[in-house]
Amino acid sequence: MESRAERRLRSIRGHLISDADDSSSPISANPTAGEFVHGQQYSAVLPEKLHTGKWNVYRSARSPLKLITRFADYPEIGTLHDNFVHSVETFQDYKYLGTRIRVDGTVGEYKWMTYGEAGTARSAIGSGLRHHGLQSGARVGLYFINRPEWLIVDHACSAYSYISVPLYDTLGPDAVKYIVNHGEIEAIFCVPSTLNTLLTFLSEIPSVRVIVVVGGVDEHLPSLPSASGVQLLSYTKLLSQGRSNMLPFVPPKPEDVATICYTSGTTGTPKGVVLTHGNLIASVAGMTLQVKFHSSDVYISYLPLAHIYERANQITSAFYGVAIGFYQGDNLKLMDDLAALRPTIFSSVPRLYNRIYAGIINAVKTSGVLKERLFNAAYNSKKQAVMTGRKPSPMWDRLVFNKIKDKLGGRVRYLTSGASPLSPDVMEFLRVCFGCQVIEGYGMTETSCVISSMEEGDFLTGHVGSPNPACEIKLVDVPEMNYTSEDQPHPRGEICVRGPIVFQGYYKDEVQTREVLDDEGWLHTGDIGIWIPGGRLKIIDRKKNIFKLAQGEYIAPEKIENVYAKCKFVAQCFVYGDSLNSSLVAVVCVEPDVLKDWATSEGIKYEDLEQLCADPRAKAAVLAEMDAVGKEAQLRGFEFAKAVTLVVEPFTLENGLLTPTFKVKRPQAKAYFAQAISRMYAELSTSDPTPQSML
Repeated sequence: MESRAERRLRSIRGHLISDADDSSSPISANPTAGEFVHGQQYSAVLPEKLHTGKWNVYRSARSPLKLITRFADYPEIGTLHDNFVHSVETFQDYKYLGTRIRVDGTVGEYKWMTYGEAGTARSAIGSGLRHHGLQSGARVGLYFINRPEWLIVDHACSAYSYISVPLYDTLGPDAVKYIVNHGEIEAIFCVPSTLNTLLTFLSEIPSVRVIVVVGGVDEHLPSLPSASGVQLLSYTKLLSQGRSNMLPFVPPKPEDVATICYTSGTTGTPKGVVLTHGNLIASVAGMTLQVKFHSSDVYISYLPLAHIYERANQITSAFYGVAIGFYQGDNLKLMDDLAALRPTIFSSVPRLYNRIYAGIINAVKTSGVLKERLFNAAYNSKKQAVMTGRKPSPMWDRLVFNKIKDKLGGRVRYLTSGASPLSPDVMEFLRVCFGCQVIEGYGMTETSCVISSMEEGDFLTGHVGSPNPACEIKLVDVPEMNYTSEDQPHPRGEICVRGPIVFQGYYKDEVQTREVLDDEGWLHTGDIGIWIPGGRLKIIDRKKNIFKLAQGEYIAPEKIENVYAKCKFVAQCFVYGDSLNSSLVAVVCVEPDVLKDWATSEGIKYEDLEQLCADPRAKAAVLAEMDAVGKEAQLRGFEFAKAVTLVVEPFTLENGLLTPTFKVKRPQAKAYFAQAISRMYAELSTSDPTPQSML
């Protein structure tokens, strides 16, 4: 007798087949064929309506009948441990972890550890932790920036059923202390600099039993009082201890917790996102249907490993046998690392891509009339070819674009972007200049990274693609913001996600878990989306980071900041407004060299950059350029900043203005720039004869 589940599956299959025969169907070709053509649909609408009878549920057209939970050709890979066992067995002698930093601290060419060597090291580290009394389920903190040992420790945690807990090296001591205590961390891996921080509050983190110093020498480590109960040793010594007494793996199950990722957020204490092995494997397995890496690929690791974006990239890279080279640890030397490593895969965030875009544009504009004309001719010709799927003339690369490609090492074939929206014209610009795939994704820590991403060969910009084949998406009405399923020409609403990628909840925080996870397993993201033609998802707003101006208009400041980021003068931008005022103001951290060049061209004398930033002529020039960029992006009138304050000091994690994912901490920025904001509004009120109440 046919079960309810079987009847449901047959119903879905029948719906999809009948729709495929209909020219108006959401699926215009075989959804599992893996090939998409112009006009093809990227998402499939499931034949179900939820309780209200109005919200469609979307899946990737690559897997409309079943959500992905494992790798298609490797169903035996259910955990991060399984994934790395596969890597070690398949790519034993392939390059895996590379670094330029020599033992004496100098920098040279990249030296590599193979997958096999990394596998042996992970066994030794895991065995060493067992030797020091850690049992399955123990939390292990990682308190240092990207380097090979970070991944080896993480693999050891997976192999011996420990739970890894990244500790942001850039967070202040109070946040680190909170996470260590809240997560009841038993062992912490650190470097000498972060060890010094730990020692300042060692007596206040009673759960810690072992501290392992990466890059430290045992003879130089401080002596800890015996009353502390903490064992302090070097990574090298732990490795040696483990090698002398190798213990068998203690493999986890897919439902076991793999990591607790604490998200800093913009307010309050960090929240611990609990992710299982199954969550992470499902997310990455789904992505492998959309993006293909190869064992010949080289990836540069510089995005913080404490963030889910980089963690997911690392899991994917290991599955494919990719070589991973680490940066020196200094963002200012990243370009030098890129030249030495010559990666084929480069993942970044819009903040860096915007700077690349602005740098190239500025260089072109100052290169002289003939070179500017050559660039424009090359760009327009190549753009026409790229956007229509044709092969562009190699002449343009030889004459113009190879020099630009060399900035990233000369052989990048994939650029990926995440963390915040990438401007469509910046994406288009990158595709043309670098002649490679530029893929934008959308995700959260709570969804094990990717919720949706663009497909290869999709040249439309301004969207974040189709659902990860490991999840489903619906848009739920937000009536207070006038976003509904009835909106024309396309439904709009809050993006909600369900499926095997969705986290288990916030660690020890049932209240905040219930705020985002409903009884049916839907995660409410707080982002506002719209389905555009082709079944692509576009992010258009944010429920939380919005405010209303005095005249009643809603403002999404992050969208406006992303537009202004393309202004040549702007390194960083904070846009502010409130319901007491009818216009926006902005605080701009300037690009020093650009502003200095402008001052020289205008014959303006100044003693230092701070004096130049205070010059009304400089403010006027920056605001005029921002207006031009805003008009080009078709900002609405009330979305333009009407006044600007120029500052020299960057927004950083250290001064409390950025989250570790480089988002502006809005409440903190408001307080930090309170005087400047008051001054700008005072100036606007005296210059504008129209009373605020009349607007």
